[in-house]
Amino acid sequence: MNSVKNVFSIKDLENLSGIKAHTIRIWEKRYNILQPMRTDTNIRLYDLASLQKLLNITLLHNYGYKISKIATYKPEDIPNLVREIVTNKTAKSHALSEFKMAMMHFDQELFFKTYNWLMAEKSFREIFYEVLVPLMQELGVLWQTDTISPAHEHFITFLIKQKLLIQTEQLQVLKPTKTDKIFVLSLPMNEIHELGLMYLNYEILAKGYKTIYLGESMPISNLKDLKRHFDSIVFVSYLTVQPDRETVNDYVLEMKKELEDETTQIWFIGRMAAYIDTRNLSENMSVFSSIESLVKSV
Repeated sequence: MNSVKNVFSIKDLENLSGIKAHTIRIWEKRYNILQPMRTDTNIRLYDLASLQKLLNITLLHNYGYKISKIATYKPEDIPNLVREIVTNKTAKSHALSEFKMAMMHFDQELFFKTYNWLMAEKSFREIFYEVLVPLMQELGVLWQTDTISPAHEHFITFLIKQKLLIQTEQLQVLKPTKTDKIFVLSLPMNEIHELGLMYLNYEILAKGYKTIYLGESMPISNLKDLKRHFDSIVFVSYLTVQPDRETVNDYVLEMKKELEDETTQIWFIGRMAAYIDTRNLSENMSVFSSIESLVKSV
């Protein structure tokens, strides 16, 4: 596992803020908005306080404030101004910045504070689609560019899962209102990215159906066991990185062979589902391009 970062390059700041490194350099030179440390070879380095300041400045700039004006504010006044102007229009970008800072600081308190602030204004569904999905998409890029370590990603993902489980439990205690089918949700072997599947579980429960959540690395043979206990099953499989594009159609054909009958449906979703050859699908098998489209079909 990579070491945890407390010092950042200008490229890291670009990845986290969305402001190009060239622009950051200009802002520094003209307006002195950041005071980077420098190595013996004159390479810029930034601490967490600089990152926080840049994220706040980015929000103000996106809201219409000129950099020349922002540069006149005292450093301690900028966070206060951000809090004053945050509205529904800016809530998404502000929350994304706060969640990023919570991740970089490993700050649970900031995560909970930001989440509770959002919950006071929005539904959980709105928070998930408007803030958490974009956050997770950004995390993938930040991890690939080595801006964050696996420790950062695991920390923030666990906190999101916690909140999702709380919302899910509130629905699980309710008696299902629809009994024409039951949903069985699982991930294929070696697939560990379960946040999307967990959210689907929440949405399907909210529709009034009973779900059986089996989670990661579930062999198809184990799925077959469910057919002895329930009729009219919809098997939902979320394919993020596994099986890979070379083997995904073998997986689909095996699901078809082992699970398909007139009372069973098999649904696929996720990044790797885009590589499924539709010629391998029967009328009881479906591929969905997004969580929203799958939820509409429930």
